[in-house]
Amino acid sequence: MSVPTSPSAPELTTLPKVPRWRTLLGSLAMAREPIRNLDRALSNHGDTVGLHLGGVRPCIVTRDPALAQHILQKNHRRYLKSDLTHGLIRYLGRGLLTNEGADWLRQRRLIQPGFHKQRLTALTRLMQAAAEEWSADLRARLQAAPQSMLTVDIHAEMTRVAFHIIAQATFGTSMADAERNRLSDILTRIQAFYVRTIRQPYLRPWFMARGAYKKHEALSQELRELVRGYIRWRQNTAPESPAPDDLLQMLLDARYEDTGEGMSEEQLLDEANILLLAGHETSANALSWLFYLLAQHPQAAQRVRQERAAAGLAQRPPEFAELPQLTYAQQVVQETMRLYPPAWILDRVALEDDEFRGLPIPKGTLFSIYIYGIHRHPGLWPEPDAFRPERFASGQEPPIPAYAYLPFGGGPRLCVGNHFALTEIQLVLLEALRHFDFQPTAPDAPGTDPLVTLRPKGPLWLQVTSA
Repeated sequence: MSVPTSPSAPELTTLPKVPRWRTLLGSLAMAREPIRNLDRALSNHGDTVGLHLGGVRPCIVTRDPALAQHILQKNHRRYLKSDLTHGLIRYLGRGLLTNEGADWLRQRRLIQPGFHKQRLTALTRLMQAAAEEWSADLRARLQAAPQSMLTVDIHAEMTRVAFHIIAQATFGTSMADAERNRLSDILTRIQAFYVRTIRQPYLRPWFMARGAYKKHEALSQELRELVRGYIRWRQNTAPESPAPDDLLQMLLDARYEDTGEGMSEEQLLDEANILLLAGHETSANALSWLFYLLAQHPQAAQRVRQERAAAGLAQRPPEFAELPQLTYAQQVVQETMRLYPPAWILDRVALEDDEFRGLPIPKGTLFSIYIYGIHRHPGLWPEPDAFRPERFASGQEPPIPAYAYLPFGGGPRLCVGNHFALTEIQLVLLEALRHFDFQPTAPDAPGTDPLVTLRPKGPLWLQVTSA
């Protein structure tokens, strides 16, 4: 088998473009099914193509890993996140996801130690406790169900457990169901509205006239006040000994090197909001697709169970240090995030003139790095749509090309919580397969709902029985 190379190795002296009139006519279809329409455009025109976002704004979409590496890593100083991401500041604040420049770097250096292995070891216990609480509840529902068989919306289940985990890890306490559901609903509604304003920019005057912006800004304020209550509760509670080992305490204790001061309350709110969004969205979606894929491939689920038993972990949860021993479980997670990358597309804008393989890139050029397309590129991945966890095994041939796998982005803006998310996903996977079998309820693959992250389109129904 030959080693795949980037399909864009030749010079890119000219850029294929979709005519503006065509993207304008197809803007509604693009808004409804962006993945299907992006795949079609790239299949017809090549791995890098110019089009107009919403039929209005010039944009270059690429599934070329070499160009992605050029933008995200090799020449990253010439590119920043565009206003497509910065627009979220209006609703979520200026946290690590939305911030930029020197202010972002300062915050990154302040927060990154909170995700080091020593803290993850402690957070693993919180994750495991939340996973066990969820599995105990599902076992009780299963026992009460007719014929000990239950049909569940696995996305709703995983959203619940992921929000429980991030609430425990961030605030050191579990949110009430009503409060957690409200936060999740607010985040979903803000995302759906914001993404629509990007994909259909010509509707913005209509949104303004109908008061949609004010409505979603009110939702944002409700979110901030809910989170503010947790921050003030911690600040006003008598100090514990030892102090809670959670992410909120890390944020409260963090001090800037240059001033020795901590973050303001508004900065704390911004970062906590991003933790809630990124910390539950990516994991909930990845876990939902994971169990859907395992329902389709029961032999992979059985192999995970066998690996766990061989490691002496059949009767107890693994410690953080033991997770790397479970290599096949890790490969299952990696392959899931290849097929369904939570961050399915990234945006960048050129700060100055640049060049890539003969293609001039003028200042102000907007790029959409199409991660979903890179992950399923037939020139990079043998059988790109097949679920094959072993492709991530050590020494597997052909090797994975650089920047062909970007579930957490790449370069200096690689997601700071990537190890947190991978640990969480693996723990929930192991806990679930310890108790349950999952079977599909329909032969067809479910649709995707690409908002800020890649969600299932509607409920993701699976049949659950005892393992």
